[in-house]
Amino acid sequence: MKLENSQKMTGDVVANIEKELRYISGIIKQKGREMLSNYKITPPQFVALQWLFEDGDMTIGELSTKMYLACSTTTDLVDRMERNLLVERVKDTNDRRVVRIHLLEEGKRIIDEVIKKRQVYLEEVLKNFNKEEIQLLQNNLIKLHQEMK
Repeated sequence: MKLENSQKMTGDVVANIEKELRYISGIIKQKGREMLSNYKITPPQFVALQWLFEDGDMTIGELSTKMYLACSTTTDLVDRMERNLLVERVKDTNDRRVVRIHLLEEGKRIIDEVIKKRQVYLEEVLKNFNKEEIQLLQNNLIKLHQEMK
């Protein structure tokens, strides 16, 4: 249900939504770091592995764009992940000048394990929500995400 002009959101409502999202984001970031402490990767490496897991092989430039990092920073990140056997550089079959970053099994395993732990944590957080509240939350998060794209 969209707000009519006569029902415009007040500044207080928007401020409260922004504050809650900021707090939630901070908690997610902290919990994520705690979960990663058992693995040999840093939070930025985890983000890079997630992009490769979700979108498949990509160049350093493509990964840099997705992560909002300089290419030189992403190159250093990939170098460390390659040394830890999480990714490998692979020549593009269509253009040998192009090098793509490919996620290896160890990288996939880490992503899978950490995401499952994050889901278990979220399930625990949502235990006091009823089915309707969970469905409404899911729908609104999807809608918010779409609007932000």
